[in-house]
Amino acid sequence: MPSRKKTTMFASAFVTCVCSFVIICVVLATQQWMSSEVHFFGTNSSVTVSLTYGLFRGTCEQFVGAGLQVSERTFQVADNLHDVKAKSTITGIIVLLVLGLLSSLLSSGFTCTNAVSNPYQTFLGPTGVYTWNSLCGIFILIAMILFPVNIEENGLSVELARGCFTVVETHIKSEHNYGYSYWIMLIIIVLNSASIIIIYFYDHARYSKKKEQERPIENAPKDVILF
Repeated sequence: MPSRKKTTMFASAFVTCVCSFVIICVVLATQQWMSSEVHFFGTNSSVTVSLTYGLFRGTCEQFVGAGLQVSERTFQVADNLHDVKAKSTITGIIVLLVLGLLSSLLSSGFTCTNAVSNPYQTFLGPTGVYTWNSLCGIFILIAMILFPVNIEENGLSVELARGCFTVVETHIKSEHNYGYSYWIMLIIIVLNSASIIIIYFYDHARYSKKKEQERPIENAPKDVILF
């Protein structure tokens, strides 16, 4: 059975890993990633399309002229994207989040195993926790970078606005506000870092204690050692 200190440390890391897993599920399920207002100008009047969307679905509204609302509808992100780069990037973000979800799940399993037992394999111990938490953090960080790139470089909001209402007017400008579904991914990275730090302090304390136990033998007189 593991010591009380080990159980406490790994149980704390387990809680952070589970919280990370839950937040990734929330990020995938919600559509509050982005709120955009895309402005177009035609021959007769200006058109503004207001969108709120996530990775899978969203809602859009069309305003003509001085704020006259024409229609409101829901849409599927994949169905409204015709640009290959924008669609591929969204798919890549989803894949990264799924990989982060699996990494977080594996890290939860490793920390739970160490909280209740002493596995013989080295990789099932702190090394495994370091590995899976690091991978999860890297996947989430890359996803956070790719989404703004998709907005700015590939014109994701403009593509969705055109697909939602088949707008033929000239695009003037776009205004973007990142929602909570995007920003809470920072919490995931913080939780992964917290798990690594907790296990590092435990591993470092265990290593220091082991060295302290070996030191009296190293410093003992040679005749005592021979005896």
